[in-house]
Amino acid sequence: MPENSSHKPARAAASKPASTASKAAAGADGPADPPAGWTPTPEAKATATRFRWVAAVLWAVAIAAEAVGIFWLLRQRQYVGEDGKLVRNPDTGLLEQQGATATFPQWAFITLIALFVVIAALSITGSFLWKKANRLDPARRSDTVRFFVQNQLGAIIAIIAFVPLIIMVFLNKDMSKGQKTTAGIIGIVLAALAVVLGIDFKPSSVEQYTADQSTVIQLLGQDKVVWVDGGTVYHVCEQVSAIQTGSDKRTGTTAQAVEAGKTRLTLEFASELRKCGLAVPENSPAIADALRAIRDGKTDTTLPAPVWADGANAPAPIPDAPSSGTEPAPTSTP
Repeated sequence: MPENSSHKPARAAASKPASTASKAAAGADGPADPPAGWTPTPEAKATATRFRWVAAVLWAVAIAAEAVGIFWLLRQRQYVGEDGKLVRNPDTGLLEQQGATATFPQWAFITLIALFVVIAALSITGSFLWKKANRLDPARRSDTVRFFVQNQLGAIIAIIAFVPLIIMVFLNKDMSKGQKTTAGIIGIVLAALAVVLGIDFKPSSVEQYTADQSTVIQLLGQDKVVWVDGGTVYHVCEQVSAIQTGSDKRTGTTAQAVEAGKTRLTLEFASELRKCGLAVPENSPAIADALRAIRDGKTDTTLPAPVWADGANAPAPIPDAPSSGTEPAPTSTP
């Protein structure tokens, strides 16, 4: 069977693997595995929702603090030379204190610096929680706008929480040049830090998790992997050195591994299969390359089906789904 190297829209193995391969394993191992087509566990979904609510509250407080800074703190001023005589301003018709000069109070300047620090802390903490939620319950990369907004929302919020306040600092007429320079530099540095830490440079996606799950089912005949605490990778064999760390070994589905903080299948699955005495596909490098491409966001990558050597003790192959618009060939009647 030749290796499938054509480029089509990324797809997981047909949605039937669990009904074929995992049923075969169910007879010996107990209940059948969940159907293919990755979805988060209920526990992971609940945790992700909780993280997002907490992040939303932190971000709301950060934006509220920015509003306090703009509409109250930056309006504070004190007057120097208020003992001068009253004069009338011919341009406005209003009375003014001659010789009085408005300045930005030192206590307000110190409070402004503290406010920048508080906004940064709230924004960054919210971003970390939001990214954790996206690891547990990611968006689909095919939904381009939602995928971008959901994964980069931390950076977007950081811009909203900092930029207007920084602009108002430079527009404030009562602050001295030194106060503007100091507050502006601190605000810009903290804003840049919050934006960078809010960006998710390698966001997870449903397509990535589905590709990993499909690979596991086709290699092992069931959705069952092993991992230990620490790290971000799960494995197909418990006898490899990465598992022999002294930590408790944990087994479960790929969704349960993601719930435990493991975001991807190891790309060294071929050597792990050999270590456990399991059949190794002849096209393992092509499968690993496809998984790597899907993780890198290439949506036109097809995940190759494993090609087994003759006589290999391999899981039952998963049949290809019929092409769209085709119908099964009619059966002849005797």
